[in-house]
Amino acid sequence: MSKPPAYTGGDSARMTVSNDKALAGGEIHVCQDGPPDAPVLLLIHGTAASARSWDPMVPLLTGSHRVIRIDLLGCGRSATPDGASYAVPDQARRVGAALDGLGADHVIVVGHSSGGAFATALAEQRPDLVTALVLINTGPTMAAYIAKEVPIRGASWTDLTDDQIRQAMSDGFRPGFEIPQSFVDQFRDIDFHVFGAISQAIRAYLNERSLPERLAPLGKPLLVIFGEEDRRWRPSSADDYRAVPDATVEMLPGVGHSPNLEDPPRTAVPLLAFAANHAKSPGQG
Repeated sequence: MSKPPAYTGGDSARMTVSNDKALAGGEIHVCQDGPPDAPVLLLIHGTAASARSWDPMVPLLTGSHRVIRIDLLGCGRSATPDGASYAVPDQARRVGAALDGLGADHVIVVGHSSGGAFATALAEQRPDLVTALVLINTGPTMAAYIAKEVPIRGASWTDLTDDQIRQAMSDGFRPGFEIPQSFVDQFRDIDFHVFGAISQAIRAYLNERSLPERLAPLGKPLLVIFGEEDRRWRPSSADDYRAVPDATVEMLPGVGHSPNLEDPPRTAVPLLAFAANHAKSPGQG
């Protein structure tokens, strides 16, 4: 197993973790921030996003944690290999292999939106690795999905104007939120066909079994953070997670689907309090 890269202090230590056997589907790009000997927070982005979607949160978390952000296969700076599987369990296996390559033995995994499905799959596969989970505006079942389909035509996102992209992603935020250009750029960078494949994979995973049904038998501490003005997933569906023993549900008034971008400080408060109670330091059993 390779050693974790040296901590450089300022900018993210950006690297590509590659292992031909464990990462047969292609190379996975990760970013690391914070002290290398601190408890690990793993941040997983949602559909049509990348590790950069966590940028506003990172400075709030690195005072007490080693923060690892990952670009799922086909997203951000990770590879987009021909014929790759974007099924949720396959993506989760790649995440686990990347963490092994970084020498992370215990993580609290945080997933935003569909990133919560990948977080759940990782906990199913690697209970030894995942200490606890935080799901941010992750719908528990497809029955909770309330977003209206926005008709988009074009061979790729490059065919769309910034205004068209903002319209397509507007329900990912509270009404009136000014979507940052950086997030528009992230959306545009996603491969058009990969976006469709990942969306279908999420739907299949949730239709097979709901997330509360998957999480309940795992016995992992769970924090659910949900913006009360979410327009993609019914906010009241957050209560479905109460079926998971000892789950905590934190509703955020005045926030939509993306608390990590809309109100990072308010999102960080319950996340850090939860992490303080459940984090394990490197090498801790």
